[in-house]
Parts: sequence; C-alpha cells; structure tokens
Amino acid sequence: MKTLVNVARYHLVDRLTYVALPWGIMAFSFLVNLVIATVLPSPQGDYTGGLVTIYIFLLICGAISMTRALPFGLMLGISRRTYYLGTALLIAALGVVYGLGLTLLQAVERATGGWGTGLHFFRVPWIMDGPWYQTWLTSFVLLVLFFLYGMWYGLVYRRWNLVGLVTFVAAQVLAGLVVVVAASITHNWAAVGHFFTTLTAPALTGVLAAVAAALGLGGLTTIRRVTI
Repeated sequence: MKTLVNVARYHLVDRLTYVALPWGIMAFSFLVNLVIATVLPSPQGDYTGGLVTIYIFLLICGAISMTRALPFGLMLGISRRTYYLGTALLIAALGVVYGLGLTLLQAVERATGGWGTGLHFFRVPWIMDGPWYQTWLTSFVLLVLFFLYGMWYGLVYRRWNLVGLVTFVAAQVLAGLVVVVAASITHNWAAVGHFFTTLTAPALTGVLAAVAAALGLGGLTTIRRVTI
C-alpha cells in the first residue's frame, strides 16, 4: 500500500496538471457562462454544459499519466501493475475531494438562486440535481470514469502508437454502430427508449460505475505489455 501511495505522490509533483489546470479551466468556463447569463438572462434559467470541462481535462490527465509520466516512473523500479494501481489510487482520492468540491459549489449555486442570475452550471438536470450525497457520488464516479478512460487511451498509444490509437477509436465507433443496427433490425428502439426513460439517476450512476470498473480492467490488462 505504501508503494501505491508513493506512486500517487509521484504524480502530484506535477500539481499544475492534476490540481491547478482542471479547476482553473473549469473556473474560466464558469466565468464565461456567468457573464453570458448576466448579460442575456433567461426566464427559465440558463442551463449550461460547462461543467464537462473538468471531466474532459481529467481524461487528458489520465492519458498524460500513461504517456509522459510512465517512462520515468518505471525507471524508478516500479512495476507496471503497481504504477497503474497507484495512479488509480490517485484518481480515487482526487475523485472524493473534487466530487465534494463540486457538491459544495452546487449547494452555493442553489442557495444564491444560480449565482443571482438563474445560472445552472453545477446543477445538471436529472443526473446531478438531487440530494447532496447523490451529487457527490455521481461526481466521484464520473471523475474516476473519465480519468480511467484517458489512462486507457494513453496506454493504447504507448503500446501501439498512432495506428493502434486510431484502431481503438474506430473499434468503439464500430461497436456503437453495431448496437444501432441491431436495435433497428430487431425493432427494439421502443425498449431502448423505455430503459432510459425509466432509469433513475442513482441507477445510472451504478451503470457508470460498472463502466468505470470495465475501463479500469481494460487499462490494467493493456499496461502489462507496454514498452518504454
């Protein structure tokens, strides 16, 4: 366990990437949306997707952790498995803290009536608009999911270079098309629509947690043969 903690601390030497930039970019997005909501107010309130910036940047951080930071980490004598699990420990810890931060900001947003402008930046309809503990859990799951997804992208690139990365993306697109075609051929779009319309926000969080676990296992399998 101590070695895993040391790997997590190794990443945090680069506080700019893992701490400052995710929150700084999200803060910039928030300020832009706040100005827009102030200048062009909406009677129904302004719903924005600006919160996604922190998740997208954590995806980038995950990729960086498996490309730029990996070679030096392995040169220190850390095994690939330990490096991967230590990095996963880092995002689990950051997910808890960052998720709490997003939950607190959502509470402030509620208390101030959307920052005095009706802005819904930290409140996302349905999935992140419930009790505080639900928002915290969903935020944690999403933060971990995006980071692990980025880690897998970084590992695919490290192992198979650009050709492998393009193939990886193409495989995901193809899988999506297969699902669409299968639903169309079997005329099951009504069942698909029923599933998503009856799915509760906590249930969706559970589905996303399962996806995150699958991504984590995929990355752990890929790192075993990664070369530096």
